[in-house]
Amino acid sequence: MTTARPRARLLASTITTVQEVGVHAAGLAELLKRSNASRNSLYQHFPEGKGQLVETATRIVSRVVHSHLNVMADKLATAPSADRWLDELFAFWLDPLESSEYRLGSFMMAAALDESDPAVRAAAGQAFAEWTSRLAAGLVAAGLDDTTARSVAGLLLSVIEGAIVQSRALGSSAPFDDARTQLGVLLRHHLPDR
Repeated sequence: MTTARPRARLLASTITTVQEVGVHAAGLAELLKRSNASRNSLYQHFPEGKGQLVETATRIVSRVVHSHLNVMADKLATAPSADRWLDELFAFWLDPLESSEYRLGSFMMAAALDESDPAVRAAAGQAFAEWTSRLAAGLVAAGLDDTTARSVAGLLLSVIEGAIVQSRALGSSAPFDDARTQLGVLLRHHLPDR
């Protein structure tokens, strides 16, 4: 039996719980209960406790999202249309949101708002910076200049995070529909051949 199993359960339950209730409300007892892990397991894998667990989860979520953005950034230059590209980009966030009946929010937004742990906030900030850079590189490859690409990439991520929040509050995907419509106009302006 490997020691990775409790660690993996702790991380998975932390990610889901933070998406549902935020970092502050994701109490240690709840995280242990949801992961079916003991306090010993927690401190064996995360000796610094909940903060280290959430920071590690933040870095994992960052890598998963970065992987999606990497694929999407590479697809932009050859995308048949801005709308289809946006649909595929958004599906990564929208599909789990809809399938959870709007219970799962943005892990990274929750991490960024964690007032109790500067390391978690810093990890979230690093994630947003890396995501913006990767999307910007894809926009440059599709024909935008560096400054515009960085600005548009940051806007795309801000809109996605905001659409997640609004969709949860409204119990509707309408904010993603609005985002797709308006971001489609923006991308068609900058990428007229799409």
